[in-house]
Amino acid sequence: MARRTQKVTVEGHRLTLSNLDKVLYPETRTTKAAILDYCARIAPHLIRHARNRIATRKRWVDGVGTPDDPGEVFFEKNLPESAPSWIRSRAIRHSTGTKRYPLVDDLATLTYLTQMAALEIHVPQWTVRPGAKDPGTIDSESRYPDRMVFDLDPGSGRGLADCIEVAQLVRELLEGMDLKAYPVTSGSTGVHVYAALDGSANSQNISDVAHELARSLETDHKDLIVSSMKKSLRENKVFIDWSQNAAAKTTVAPYSLRGRFTPTVAVPRSWDELDDPSAVEQMRFEDVLDRIDDVGDLLEPLAEAVGGTASAPADDGSNEDRDPGKPVRDRLEVYRSKRDPKHTSEPVPAGQGTSGDEPTFVIQEHHARSLHWDFRLEHDGVLVSWALPKGPPTKPEKNHLAVQTEDHPLEYGSFEGTIPKGEYGAGDVEIWDSGTCDIEKWDEGEEVIAVLHGREDGGLGGVRRFALFNTGGHGPNKDPEKNWMIHLMEDEPKKQSAAADRSSKKGTPAGRPSSKRASKKEALPTDLSPMLASIGDIDSVRREAGDWAFEMKWDGIRALARVRADDGDESGSVTLTSRNGKDMTHTYPELRELVDCVDVDCVLDGEIIALGQGSRPDFGRLQRRMGLTREHDIERERERTPVFLMLFDVLHADGTSLLRTPYTERRDRLFDLVIESDHIQVPDAFEGSVDAAFDSSRKLRLEGVMAKRADSIYRPGKRTRTWVKLKHSSTRDVIIVGWRTGEGERSDSFASLLVAAHDDDGLHYLGRVGTGFDEEALRSLRSGLDRRSRKTPALTVPAAESRDAHWVRPDLVGEVRFSGLTEAGRLRHPVWRGLRSDIDAEDVRA
Repeated sequence: MARRTQKVTVEGHRLTLSNLDKVLYPETRTTKAAILDYCARIAPHLIRHARNRIATRKRWVDGVGTPDDPGEVFFEKNLPESAPSWIRSRAIRHSTGTKRYPLVDDLATLTYLTQMAALEIHVPQWTVRPGAKDPGTIDSESRYPDRMVFDLDPGSGRGLADCIEVAQLVRELLEGMDLKAYPVTSGSTGVHVYAALDGSANSQNISDVAHELARSLETDHKDLIVSSMKKSLRENKVFIDWSQNAAAKTTVAPYSLRGRFTPTVAVPRSWDELDDPSAVEQMRFEDVLDRIDDVGDLLEPLAEAVGGTASAPADDGSNEDRDPGKPVRDRLEVYRSKRDPKHTSEPVPAGQGTSGDEPTFVIQEHHARSLHWDFRLEHDGVLVSWALPKGPPTKPEKNHLAVQTEDHPLEYGSFEGTIPKGEYGAGDVEIWDSGTCDIEKWDEGEEVIAVLHGREDGGLGGVRRFALFNTGGHGPNKDPEKNWMIHLMEDEPKKQSAAADRSSKKGTPAGRPSSKRASKKEALPTDLSPMLASIGDIDSVRREAGDWAFEMKWDGIRALARVRADDGDESGSVTLTSRNGKDMTHTYPELRELVDCVDVDCVLDGEIIALGQGSRPDFGRLQRRMGLTREHDIERERERTPVFLMLFDVLHADGTSLLRTPYTERRDRLFDLVIESDHIQVPDAFEGSVDAAFDSSRKLRLEGVMAKRADSIYRPGKRTRTWVKLKHSSTRDVIIVGWRTGEGERSDSFASLLVAAHDDDGLHYLGRVGTGFDEEALRSLRSGLDRRSRKTPALTVPAAESRDAHWVRPDLVGEVRFSGLTEAGRLRHPVWRGLRSDIDAEDVRA
């Protein structure tokens, strides 16, 4: 047998993994490498239920063997002296002496135990005090369970289906006591049923209650249930093991492997699944990984509900080393010293807050002297903060610098706004993402590990696990305490099935379909919307650190293209949607040729344009095509005014989301993906400085430049400062609220349009637009305005401009070019550019 050895770094700790080819489960040929991979991928869920609980291990050093030749098992409690010093542990006082147990609180510890062939992890129903480094030995009187468990084990003549029947009876009994019950198929022969407790009673009390409940069930169901510990009484019955609630007893941890002859796992189930007991089987580890992707951790509500600790009263360890005679340190003293509430809208509370049951986090995009992201985690009543010059890392392979700054108040978690010039941190602050977090590790000044539950539309794109670690003197700051790095932890690497493994050996990348037909099995997302850019200026781009890329700004309408590739058996398709989600496919039939330009299913981002004089984008010409619905009109205008799709981004390709992939890598993927055609183009990004890009755009008589940070991720539907529009002249969207009567040649149309935009108080009047209309625009606009007629204005308009006005329903959006704003907030020299059917009126802001 080959001896594979590999040195790895797990959460900053170096480990040597040996004998990776060793077969631990001979019947299925499952190797140690496969078991290590399972543990790495299931770790967030297993640790959730094992955290702060001492771990007893069952080890099969030479594998579990076969029914004819079972492997030798070692039951291990004490942590060996050879174990790494960084493993958290607790000393427990037994009648036979004191033993030191590991705490499976992190992936590194779980990896070490798995390397030692500890296939089963068993934990008690009580926890030790979180946050304390070493509170000394713990005796049985100081253990307060935060959950109750019943282990249902079938005697000879009974099976799993019978255990499920008893589990339903246990559930009924617990719920009659207002305790929610959670079932787990044990991975062995039976079922575990858990319920959350408040941690106010000790182990002996809970064990007594469990024993009494088991006896009452036995009394009511004598032919099915036995609660006595005598094995001779268990034949043809289901044994309710209530004793695992005792202080000294343990239960196999949810998601732990079992030392059976096949690699089964203790798996949380739903009660709906157990409605048909005959259809339920114990699950193997491969199926558990697929299941987690589909349904998540069904036992997570139990972990959220439990509230007990190893000792009463509960203590989070944050005050462990404090001298009760000394005042508590004011963690916001530095924060307050840098801010004057008279000059900034930032929150400046008198005292620090109190952390709740669910700690929060916020990441704020901060446009100060240089762009950076403020990364803040709730801890000890404040938001502990780091500044990230390059933002949170998007790949585990690349760590980013994190400079620790002063603690911020909890109220800062909802702060957005502008810090005035001259004040500390002057600039714009926007919330990039926020939510709750699970603090897995907090070594003050050394290391922090946290799982962040971000918004689906936030910058993180969902749940991410980060580690922050102090680098001491290795960093840009003279104060070594401020030098940190942040690392994105890869909790669940992409799965490779056996088929994918075989495919990779034949030359096909693992995890990627080997044919076009295979790629079409992946569902394309349908709920994406375009990422939006902020209006900026060259100076702001020059000031902000980091690499920028520049694209020419195309004067058209935004479109997302969902492409189903032609696979030979089924013709491909293209769906075009506008910024506000309207289907535009029928309006621009020539763009269906996009299906011939790609060979995988994908979602692309681009701009639909029409060309005018000098082959330059002409928004006025594009107006002829916008909004057409009748086939005859579309075909007539298609001949007169063809359109083109300028592609500049890819959001999803070949079954993989690229939203969190940096901009430069998405652009490379786009060029590899798309072959240009008559109406489909992929323009190059401009290479050079922002000044050169802007000058080039002016010479080409284009609208301006799009500046995009090279490391920016794609945030659907969000307007962000990592994408900035630099225009040669100002344009903006407006809402038509009325029109004034025309005279002479315009007596049949209108003299001018009255326009507005939304602000916090409702509609805000922006003035009149009377130029920029051709005859066709005047005629079609008047027809649309007449259909929207209303008797009263939707807002207040100065009397001088409303004396001969006709009011309309404020749902029609247009675009104007203007030279600036007056002191009253009116548009200066506005010129009409056209209607914007791709933008909803409620999205037009002043």
